[in-house]
Amino acid sequence: MSSKHIFFLFLVSLSYIIGISNAGCGQVGMPTGGPKDSIPPRLVNASPALNSVNVKDNKITLTFNEYVDLKEAQTNVLISPLPKKQPSIDFKLKTVTVKLKDTLLPNTTYSINFGSSIVDNNEGNPYKNFTYVFSTGNQIDSFTLSGKVILAENGKYDSTLIAMLYRKTDDSAVQKNKPDYVARLSGDGSFTFVNLPAGNFNVYALKDGDGGKNYNSKKEMFAFADAPVSISANNEPVILYASAIEKENAKTTKTVFNKRLVYTLGTVGQNQDLLRPFALNFNNPLKKFEADKLILRDSNYKPVPAASWTIDSSRTKITLAAKWQEATDYRIIIDTSAIIDSANLHLTKADTIRFTTKQQSDYGNVVLRFSNLDLAKHPVLQLVKNDVIEESYPLTAMQWSSKFVTPGEYEIRILYDDNKNGKWDPGNYSKKLQPEKVITLKDKLAIKADWDNERDIKL
Repeated sequence: MSSKHIFFLFLVSLSYIIGISNAGCGQVGMPTGGPKDSIPPRLVNASPALNSVNVKDNKITLTFNEYVDLKEAQTNVLISPLPKKQPSIDFKLKTVTVKLKDTLLPNTTYSINFGSSIVDNNEGNPYKNFTYVFSTGNQIDSFTLSGKVILAENGKYDSTLIAMLYRKTDDSAVQKNKPDYVARLSGDGSFTFVNLPAGNFNVYALKDGDGGKNYNSKKEMFAFADAPVSISANNEPVILYASAIEKENAKTTKTVFNKRLVYTLGTVGQNQDLLRPFALNFNNPLKKFEADKLILRDSNYKPVPAASWTIDSSRTKITLAAKWQEATDYRIIIDTSAIIDSANLHLTKADTIRFTTKQQSDYGNVVLRFSNLDLAKHPVLQLVKNDVIEESYPLTAMQWSSKFVTPGEYEIRILYDDNKNGKWDPGNYSKKLQPEKVITLKDKLAIKADWDNERDIKL
């Protein structure tokens, strides 16, 4: 036997020994699993069949090719026309069953949109937006109506609202009754009603806080079309602007009364803004506030004319409005008897507050040039941070500029101020008054201090 053959047999034997050793150590390689299942369930049978006509049975059975689960069916499943009684929706193994408890309406097309409620039992892959359709008449209604809901105050969208259709076109129906048809909103505010019959409908949108599916609170976000829509083969999209007459109440915290009256400056660690009032915040609500005992003086202790104090509704904040000079030292002299809280506490001693105003180089110089801006609609420029309007300026020309814009990144909004009061106003359904409309620009505006910031804006 040659040396090459001997060496080959040695290698084979060595491989065999190593294999046995690894097996004994529990290191035998296991086959890796296949790719993760991402395929949703598939409908293999429906009873009655999809798009059946002349249906009399109010029980629908859907069979899938694998075991399924049903997620949040009561909120995910939309049935049109909207039933008066809550239907029974259940699942077992590969079957989903829907039982309508209302008497079926004659010559009516029903659609059941399951949203993302039907998922496979293993990986939870949803059978998205599956819609089961049948008719109690001899045809399937096929008209559609699409549209979009825009939040009037900021020009954005809220997909938690619902769009609603009412056959009854009297104004009170949306406040007393549930709608005939309901559609979800997508992330861009759009909606589509399908399988509609011909006829006239009132169109609304609602943020349904209490689940009643009717407009019953001034705090609910609500939108309405000015006139009924006639459903036909070629409907124009409906644009709705939603607003709430009243804001949701902020959560209140229990007031803790302090045994000592103290104040803090509204601009701690910063120079006084040239465009804003000076502010003092108190730890207790004030009972007495005598403005003439708080005196504003310049660096030479001369009183500054035309300065006025005001107190807010909580009576914990007072502000001083003045025509500030840039890069100037000021002093506020506070007498001990000027301020007394509701427990008759006052400041322990007279005080002098010293501060300095900003200068022009602390601000950005901004120039905005507009095109397609309708000046007849009384536009107002709003500079917004974290949904708070920091600056607001009426626009009277196609170009706007300011040398005193506080540095930072802003969202740009254009308010069309119909009543010219300088602020956004909500709609009022009882008065058939649409809300004022706001456009939010896609790109934000970054302002740098002591810098020329220019932008061309096409609306």
